[in-house]
Amino acid sequence: MKPYVEEYHNEENLKQAVDLLKSKGVQADDLYVLTHDNDRTERISDKADTNLISTEDKGLTETLENLFVNKGDELRKNLEEMGFSTAESEMYEEKLDQGKALLIVKNPEQYQLI
Repeated sequence: MKPYVEEYHNEENLKQAVDLLKSKGVQADDLYVLTHDNDRTERISDKADTNLISTEDKGLTETLENLFVNKGDELRKNLEEMGFSTAESEMYEEKLDQGKALLIVKNPEQYQLI
């Protein structure tokens, strides 16, 4: 099933949403943050105690391929690997271009988020 996603401009609001989801039983292993900037993604993820889309999530081959593509292509691929369609990935990548941060919940059906 496709992940659940919310968009944020404000990092503190994203952290509050993570805290709320965790209080409702969402496991930290299913929470991911993604932004257009790797440093910002890591900073938010550390602050909110979420996951980053890593080599384990993407696979080694894709990680190596991402070394040779532009940032937009890399973000769209990351989103597709998380379970979003190509059209959804393009839409969310545009949101990232606008400075938004995405909070992604894998296995949302387990938590009755959808």
